[in-house]
Formats: sequence, C-alpha cells, structure tokens
Amino acid sequence: MNLVFKALNDPTRREILELLQKKDMTAGEIAEQFDISFPSISHHLDLLRQAKLVLSEKEGQFVYYSLNTTVVDDILKWLIQFKTKKK
Repeated sequence: MNLVFKALNDPTRREILELLQKKDMTAGEIAEQFDISFPSISHHLDLLRQAKLVLSEKEGQFVYYSLNTTVVDDILKWLIQFKTKKK
C-alpha cells in the first residue's frame, strides 16, 4: 500500500491516471500531454506500474497502458473503512 500512496503523491502521476481513466494509451500518447521529457514520463509510468495502479501490454512495437481498476477498488475499500465508526 505504501507504493500506491507514494505513486499518488505526485500530481503528474495523478494526471496520468486521469488520462488512462478515459482510454488506454501508449507512453508516447501520454508524453504528448505533458511538457516534460519522455524519460520523465517513463519514470512516472514505471512507478505507477510498480504500485500496480496501471497495467502495461505490449502490442507490436507499442506498449499500451491502462488503469488497473482492481487496485483502485482495493484502495477505496480500505479508505471507506475509516469512514465507518467501529463500536
């Protein structure tokens, strides 16, 4: 869970997740949305992948990234437990 929160701590990575919520994208398509270097985008994607927030799948010469909704569901379940007061 620590890797998840470390990944979510950065605004660029949160923006990448928002992009992937709309559609699966290649690293190049993601990089086009930012004014930072491609190696920086690759680093952000690697951290998101390590946290299992994104999945990657190679198709030919391209790697497509998608949002891993299973991990997002797990995070939400974990957070919701704090809203419910235990007696």
